[in-house]
Amino acid sequence: QVQLVESGGGLVQAGGSLRLSCAASGSFFSRNAMGWYRQAPGKQRELVATITSGGTTNYATSVKGRFTISRDNAKATVYLQMDSLKPEDTAVYYCSAGKRGIVGAWDSWGQGTQVTVSS
Repeated sequence: QVQLVESGGGLVQAGGSLRLSCAASGSFFSRNAMGWYRQAPGKQRELVATITSGGTTNYATSVKGRFTISRDNAKATVYLQMDSLKPEDTAVYYCSAGKRGIVGAWDSWGQGTQVTVSS
């Protein structure tokens, strides 16, 4: 099981950018699928982006063209570059990891980092 710590959240104006990081500790990071989810107040957690152990990415329709997920296996870190931020992107963002290397089979979750986009 991988332990995850998110960072990089904060307050930004609409149209701005943020880069979230998720640092992982544990064995065989490169074998893990990784994902970013978010949860706004009063709403359930929703998928934002995923990346498999092989590097295949997938995005929620609402963030396609604006967000980019990437990973650096040497640094055991996954990133979420968020551009053209909108107020509706405001949420707590969570990092997830799955040791099977495929999305959906999540073993670990981070504590979350708050992203607030003002209008």
